[in-house]
Amino acid sequence: MRYGKEHKQATRQRIIETAGRRFKRDGIDGSGISTLMKDAGLTNGAFYAHFTSKDDLVATAVADQLQAQNANIVAQAAPGRAGLEQIVRWYLSTQHRDSPDDGCPSAALLDEIGRCTDPTKQAYTDAVLVVIDGIAARLAPDDPLSVRTKTLSAYAMMAGTLQLSRALADEQLADELLEQGIYNALALLGVEREHARTSD
Repeated sequence: MRYGKEHKQATRQRIIETAGRRFKRDGIDGSGISTLMKDAGLTNGAFYAHFTSKDDLVATAVADQLQAQNANIVAQAAPGRAGLEQIVRWYLSTQHRDSPDDGCPSAALLDEIGRCTDPTKQAYTDAVLVVIDGIAARLAPDDPLSVRTKTLSAYAMMAGTLQLSRALADEQLADELLEQGIYNALALLGVEREHARTSD
């Protein structure tokens, strides 16, 4: 029985989404094709009907995860400084820290993406800049490109803070680190601390 294009596209998207979660939970190197396909409820043989290689899937899944982050978090945030607050507080929340497979691919996979092929790095770069530009548009609505590097730096600081908080065995210290990270990110972005409290 032959399936239509819609079925093939839906199957491909299921592989991308389940792979994205698995990569964030177990790492790229720790996720083999057989495991990824089992997660999607498919056989290994079906993989090559959708992707040319594991690298192809990695690039696609990482970009998809960032697009989802942009659509579900950044695009939903309020305009201006209030939106910056919302984004920072979501990113450095205990819920985000404790749910890596549903969270940011940057915090989960940056070290591995840095060792990936150039096409994967390019896919990551293109997708992360959509997120960054969405944040930058709240920081400098008239000229978001003028604050792109500053925004990228704040994003990098948040990703590193989240990674370190996940790695600490001391839960209280891990929570305190997230709070300090919120303060640091807001300071770097020039957002007033008192204003931030209104979004809690």
